Order: sequence, then C-alpha cells, then structure tokens
Amino acid sequence: MTRKMIIDTDTASDDAVAIMMALQTPDIEVEAITIVWGNMPLEQGSNNARYTVELCGKNVPVYEGAAKPLMRETYYAYFFHGPDGMGGMNYRAKTPPAPGHAVDVLIETINANPGIILVTLGPMTNVALAVSKAPEIVKNVSRCVVMGGAACTVGNVTPAAEYNIWCDPEAARICFRSGLPIEMVGWELCRGEANLIAEEMRYCKEVINTPLAHFAIDCNKSAIEANMNWLGDPGLGLPDPVAMAIAIDPTICTRKSKHYVEVECDGTYTRGMTVVDQCNVAPYDTANVAMWQPLVTKGDPHITVCWEIDNKRWKDLLYQTMRP
Repeated sequence: MTRKMIIDTDTASDDAVAIMMALQTPDIEVEAITIVWGNMPLEQGSNNARYTVELCGKNVPVYEGAAKPLMRETYYAYFFHGPDGMGGMNYRAKTPPAPGHAVDVLIETINANPGIILVTLGPMTNVALAVSKAPEIVKNVSRCVVMGGAACTVGNVTPAAEYNIWCDPEAARICFRSGLPIEMVGWELCRGEANLIAEEMRYCKEVINTPLAHFAIDCNKSAIEANMNWLGDPGLGLPDPVAMAIAIDPTICTRKSKHYVEVECDGTYTRGMTVVDQCNVAPYDTANVAMWQPLVTKGDPHITVCWEIDNKRWKDLLYQTMRP
C-alpha cells in the first residue's frame, strides 16, 4: 500500500539525500516538497530541492515558504554546507518553483490526505505557521518525523542546541505543543558508527556507481570536511537521511520512548535546547504503597524521542535508494 508523505526542508546537501531517499522508495508517494529558510536562503534551498527532484526523474512540486524565522535574525549554514549548500557543486534546476505558498500547501495537502506522513528537515517555521493558521490539520498527520533537537546530549550549533531548533525555537515550541505526533530524531543519531566512513563512501561511488550515488557523496563535499575537521567525527554524518530512514522504516529506530519535551526559547546559553523529561515512569507498588517518580516538568509525555538506531540497516536503506 502506498504511503503519502510531505517534506518540509531547507535543502542543503544532507536534505537533498533525504529527499532522494523518499523519492526512490517505491511505496512512498511524495505529494509536495515545501521549502523553508535555514541552511540556505529560501531561493537556494528551493533550487537544490528542485534539482534533486529532476535528478530522480520525478515531477513532485516544490513550493517556497517562510524566508525568515518568526522572531529571530536569520543565520545560514554556509560554513557547513558550502556557498550553495551543495558542496560548491553549483547544481542548477531547470524547473521553476510551483505557484503557491508553502504554508497554504501544507494545510491543503494535509487536509486532502488524512494519514499523511509529515517529515521536517529544517527550521519548523512553515509548519508552525500552518498549525497556527489551521490547527485542525494536526489530526490528519499520522506521523511527524522531525530531524531536530538533541536529546540530553551536546548540540551542534551551541553546547545545548541543534541547528534546526536553534534557528527558530519559537516555531519549534509551537509545533511541539501543537499535538502533532512528533518523533524527534536528534542529530546525535547520525554520529559515530552512523557516519559513512571513507570505505563506505567509496562503495557508493565505485560499486553502486550510479548518478544518484555520486550525487549523494559529491554534494556533501563541504559537509564531509566540516564533519571531520570541526566535529571530529569519522566520516560523513547525515542527520536528515537518518530521519528519513526512520520515516520510511520505523523499525530502524531500535529504542524510543515518549516524554514531555519542551523547547527553550529564553535561555542565554540554552536557546533552542530540547529539554527531555525522562522521569515520566509508570507508578510501581512497594508493600502495597503506590510509589511515583514524579514528572519534573509536570507535563504529559507527548513526544516520541528516538534514542538508538540500527546503523547497518539505515545504511542499507540508503544504498538501496541509490540503485536503479
């Protein structure tokens, strides 16, 4: 049975690989791709998404949306993804953006497709505007897989925060409080053994050896250098593709649990931190006396936090989507 999906993205190199994965999965039908500012300015992110769609031989419409955060200044990730977001490869799309605003498209597409999967790969500005304008869409989303946050671990733009949430924490807070069935895939899940190491990147280009395999590695040239030289990781980290792998096959996430999660908007040093309350455990009885470990935040567990993945299976899925 075909599963419908809508992707909201600030398309740079790892977003492009995630889009490729969705478009190349036979039982996923991507209804639309909506573009938000983030890694790149809106127009560049739109170009990168449209080029990826063309390379995959698909006709999925790409709509442009919010060009800035709700309340903050804009920050782009040139330092990580290169001047064009694609490792300086300077890809140019042939097709124009589809007419219409991404926020309206999110509302219309979700309302027209109850049970749709929403995948967010960038700042959550578009989605926050959509759920604020039309809160009824929440009930029509079966899963909202969010590449964002850092679950009780170090961030990648500050010690406390991951880039997508940090860029527009007010938007993320709106979404996290909206009732959307969020599955938070923190950036830490793409690190360490989840990285593509040199041997695996060679496998992509020399053994799989398809245009999509070359694209997936080539467009991440800047990201590879930043990941190894700045973060000290062993190869190429792909946070958005890891999130997309979980969206495509939920069993790739091998450990997850529901928690109350708050997004910090006010802290001087903790802006954008995803604060996960891990104390929401079930009551237990000792000598017939009900004992509770209380919720520190007093909030109901409402966000599914992904803690661990099967690294081999995530990579196998990536390789599969590179093949014809």
